[in-house]
Amino acid sequence: MSDAAGFHEMREPVVEKIVVHMGVGQGGRELADAEEILEAVTGQESVRTRAKATRPEFGIREGDPIGTKVTLRGDDAEEFLATALELATIERTQFDETGNFSFGIAEHTEFPNQEYDPNTGIYGMDVTANLARPGARIKRRTKATRSIPGRHRLDIEDAISYLEESYDMEVQ
Repeated sequence: MSDAAGFHEMREPVVEKIVVHMGVGQGGRELADAEEILEAVTGQESVRTRAKATRPEFGIREGDPIGTKVTLRGDDAEEFLATALELATIERTQFDETGNFSFGIAEHTEFPNQEYDPNTGIYGMDVTANLARPGARIKRRTKATRSIPGRHRLDIEDAISYLEESYDMEVQ
């Protein structure tokens, strides 16, 4: 049912998930520090990422641990996104054709609960946000997969207006 203004709850975009990634390039103490920082910033246990291919020019072999990531969903994702968007500037070029976007945070010390430690150093992180409309799961589910009509797909303009209204920010 729609109201007089034409609003329908199934048209309102939602944050499906947020992936926060820190690429270190090698294992050892630096990777352990990155894991600790990421867990403190997100409040969730991190998962190590491994090299997909051997890159001799960087001294990386396939299967070596090179980074860490956390996937946030639901309220945790929305809370983290609200905090992270205050620290970043988002431009139109950072959006893909389906309304998802990515941005970087140069220093972990910008987060409220983080302080600079000379023994640890400063780490940056990448944040990727997946936005969709309710019901988008039908294109990925195991049984009875269906395509989503074009009028229900999220696009760049819908994603930008959602961010500007919901998170009180301006996309450049």
